[in-house]
Amino acid sequence: MTNKTVQAAAGTAGALDGREIELLHWIYGREDLKELKGNPTKVLEAIDEFNCTVKMLMNIGPVKGTHVVNTINKEKPGVMIELGVYIGYSCILFGEALRANGGKKYIGIEKNAEMAAVANQLVDLAGLRDTVRILVGGSAEILKELVVEKEIEQIEIIFLDHWQELYLSDTWLLEEMNVMKPGVSFMIADNVIFPGAPNFRKWVEASTKEKKELVKELESGLGCAKVKPNPNLIYETVLEEFETPWGLDGVTFTRVVGEESSE
Repeated sequence: MTNKTVQAAAGTAGALDGREIELLHWIYGREDLKELKGNPTKVLEAIDEFNCTVKMLMNIGPVKGTHVVNTINKEKPGVMIELGVYIGYSCILFGEALRANGGKKYIGIEKNAEMAAVANQLVDLAGLRDTVRILVGGSAEILKELVVEKEIEQIEIIFLDHWQELYLSDTWLLEEMNVMKPGVSFMIADNVIFPGAPNFRKWVEASTKEKKELVKELESGLGCAKVKPNPNLIYETVLEEFETPWGLDGVTFTRVVGEESSE
């Protein structure tokens, strides 16, 4: 596969290139559309079919997605947050898993209003409107609003799937807002190998001692972002690797297991 093909397959986060609208027309033009209504599994199968036979999309897909669903089944969160919704595939897959485990709210945050509109159409088709809510705006901006308005008082599970460059700064923001709680919070991050999120991985895989030394090194890569991380949080991170059409990729599963004294 050429570099040009890889770039087209992976897409550019935050921008539609025509595939997404074509997907909507393709799904709503299906003869079995009535069978899809209110059926998350069939909607996902239709998206997978489009991905395999028409044009490749940027979805997490069924293989990676199953690992995340297994985590949802085990953790049983009441609320789950996703950063970077794209067409809503993961909102449907994980929102249905959350609902099946007694969860009440799946919040997707998407900066691109057109992406959010496509995702909302597919979420509605899948019958998940009562569970999944998609908010339009930047991840940091919306996360702050959710915490300030006390809609979120602690992170249960958060799925990072937006700009990889923002994984670290958004993690630091959550730490600063004191919503990453030991024994409660779980963070899942996609595409940590390709396109890659090296600074984020450094942080979640480091010891507290190493993180205290990493702060100055890593904050230089955050541009003008002014956030205060909490290096005292103790993380346990597992990397799962996957072969994809464009090469090796990985998903990190990070649990907050404790917090050292700041003294």
